[in-house]
Amino acid sequence: MSYGRFLFVFVFAALLTISSCSSTVPSSTPGPASPTHTAKRFSPAELAKLRWIEGSWRGTGDVETPFYERYHFENDSTLVVDSFADEKFSKISETSRFELKDGQFGNVGEGARWAATAIDDYSISFEPTAKAQNSFRWEHASASPQPNEWKAVLWWPAANNKAAGQRIYRMERWPPPKP
Repeated sequence: MSYGRFLFVFVFAALLTISSCSSTVPSSTPGPASPTHTAKRFSPAELAKLRWIEGSWRGTGDVETPFYERYHFENDSTLVVDSFADEKFSKISETSRFELKDGQFGNVGEGARWAATAIDDYSISFEPTAKAQNSFRWEHASASPQPNEWKAVLWWPAANNKAAGQRIYRMERWPPPKP
């Protein structure tokens, strides 16, 4: 797996996990991944709550250099996430697809996979379904339907003599909107 793909999957996993579907701003402290969490059934109308994530973003946090991604809905049931090598967004280095199939929303492919467990007006949470152990949540705390900032929160359980952990990435609209 390339570094860019690993970083994307890691960041993506951090942004999607939340434990409940409520209309209030979720807590920033996620719980551990658990086999008791199961993928929920969603509709295209529920996916429409995620339209706030559409756009071009610069990610910072526990990484040496910023990373750049663009999120867009291809249709009412498919979210495409393109990763780019730099802030110019001139060359796609990786593409991931999240699709709604039979009521379940998750990424597709042969590698690590996650499925959504909760969607509300402020966030989406994901739990691992194959070849992954970490959970993640994408969340924003803005009352705006198009926030200029959100965060990806990733967490993983203790395993193989390693402690449980959490990582948070700050995503800001890029280029920044003019005041």
